[in-house]
Amino acid sequence: MIVTRRYNDPPIPGEGTRILVCRYRPRGVRKEDESWDEWAPDLGPSRALHAAYYSDAPPGWDEYRRRYLEEMTAAKPAFFIRALAARVAGGEAIALLCSSACTDETRCHRSLLRELIARVR
Repeated sequence: MIVTRRYNDPPIPGEGTRILVCRYRPRGVRKEDESWDEWAPDLGPSRALHAAYYSDAPPGWDEYRRRYLEEMTAAKPAFFIRALAARVAGGEAIALLCSSACTDETRCHRSLLRELIARVR
């Protein structure tokens, strides 16, 4: 099972291992207050794509999606995706966590990542 949530959403029973998939660690969250079990910054958008998204002229969703999926074919992210797929195939539940500001799951890289992981299985 793979669910997607925001890092500040309270854990729900059965959601499994909470994995933060943001390039940057959330500001102002002390180590002892982290709501995630693991952090995988390489599964977040690259610094360049992140900067473009928060620029004055952000790419549209289709362009963002294309660029993010392209980034995930690089060796390091692809390795992590295969590893997560193996964990899920082995019965582990995981929750992919993104920014507290990311309110629309359908327009977030965490939903794209969930699809990538599911395809590997």
